[in-house]
Parts: sequence; C-alpha cells; structure tokens
Amino acid sequence: MNYWEFNFRVSPKMPWADILMAELAELGFDSFVESEDGLLAYIPEQDCSDELLEKSEFLQNKPQEVEFSFQKQFIPAQNWNATWESSFEPVQVGEDLVIVAPFHQDYPKTKYTIVIEPKMSFGTGHHQTTRLMSKALLELDKMPACVLDMGCGTGVLAILAEKLGAQEITGIDIEEWAYENAIENAERNDCSRIKILHGDSHLIRGAQFDLIIANINKNVLLADMEQYSKCLTENGLLFLSGFFVSDNENLLDCAKKYNLAPIKSYSDEQWSCLVLKKF
Repeated sequence: MNYWEFNFRVSPKMPWADILMAELAELGFDSFVESEDGLLAYIPEQDCSDELLEKSEFLQNKPQEVEFSFQKQFIPAQNWNATWESSFEPVQVGEDLVIVAPFHQDYPKTKYTIVIEPKMSFGTGHHQTTRLMSKALLELDKMPACVLDMGCGTGVLAILAEKLGAQEITGIDIEEWAYENAIENAERNDCSRIKILHGDSHLIRGAQFDLIIANINKNVLLADMEQYSKCLTENGLLFLSGFFVSDNENLLDCAKKYNLAPIKSYSDEQWSCLVLKKF
C-alpha cells in the first residue's frame, strides 16, 4: 500500500501536536511518529485529497498563538519499513516491559519483552495511549482469563495480555493490514492463545469477555460502549484509551448508562486511560 507522509511542524509543540494527532486520526490518518518539532502523520494514498486538511477544525480555527506548517511526500509501499526503522526506538514501560523491533540490538532487559514489526500499524508503544494501556495491564492484580483487544493494531496489547497470563485473547481490527500485522506479531512472540479477526464490533455480538481493551478514538468508543457492556461478564473490566483527559466526562457519562463505573484512571500529558468495571 502506498502512503502520503505529512511532516507537521507545530509551535508550541505541546499540547497542540497531540490535539492535531487526534483530529488527523478521525480524518483517516492511521500512523504517527513524534518528531522533534511536531509529528509525522501517514495516510493511505487512496484516502488523501487536496481538500483533506480543510476538514480539520483545529487547523481551520487554531488559536492565534499556535503556528504550524507541513511538508508532504509520497511513500511507496516498499519504502515503508525503512521509514519506520529510521525512527523506531525501543520503548520501556515502567520497570517490567520493553517493546522493541526485530532489528534492535541494544535495549533494556526487563521481565517482559515484546518484539513488534510495526509496518503500517498504530501501536508501537511510542504513543502515550499504548503506554497507558500497557501500564494498566501491568498493574492488574490478576490477568482475567478471557480478553478482547478491540482495534488491536500491531497486536502489542493482546501479546502483553498473553504474557501476563490471559488464557484466551481475541484481537480485532478493521484495517486488513493491521489484521495481518497483528497475526505476524503474535507468531513472532510465540503466542498461542491469540486469535486475530478482521472487522469491527459486530464480530463480538453474543460473545463474553472478562476484560475488554479498546484503544481507539472517542467517537468509536462512544458508539460501541453499549456493545462493550453487553459483552462483559459480571464484574468484567473495560480499559478505554485513545482520547484526551478533557474527554473523560463525556465518556464516563456514556459508560454510566450501560452500568460501567470508573475504578481507576491514568494520564500522560493530555492523553487519558480509564479503567471501568461492570456492575
């Protein structure tokens, strides 16, 4: 698959680069890499148009104190991995987890090591939301037996769930290349209890899970909240991320309608992770 790379320069970088990233994700950009002065954003060739950025409310109505510019370049499919390799560094989460790529040689030795070939999938561990979800999983007293990773991307969170003791893990992603990438990464990490499916929340109707992990975006989470609740066992847990701290109230109001109550929250800069329990 061919991609367009947008190199955004944003000043001041924080929190505006993260706000821009959230908006770009809703416009069809599916992979991001933080840069020194902003971020690199990637969108499939077929989803890119000259008018695309005009749909961004932030870019069209940004605060006066924010300056931004961008350069755009075409990335042929065969160059994608080289692009990732030039920017993908090992990611350590706390003292117990490090996420690396197959080409990494020098990285911290921790209790758990996950090897991810990122390709075009979101979820290398670099983004705050992946780290927040990983932290929440690592802090569980006991890993639930049956786990769903909704919007699994690279499969990194499903892989971590298996390493932490989950007995049956289902990963689902709507993007075919993410589906394929997650299967490859599960095999790369010798995971035998992960099943990866291609599709959306329709695939979980009638299923039951003890833990649902959903690191997507606010609009998808709001739309699927009722389905998540229906698929959770009694006292089941729901981990939500992919949104800003300022969105917490909106998500919690929605969760309350479906018998989901917050028991813990995490944040990293402007990004949030909520842990809810079905009651």
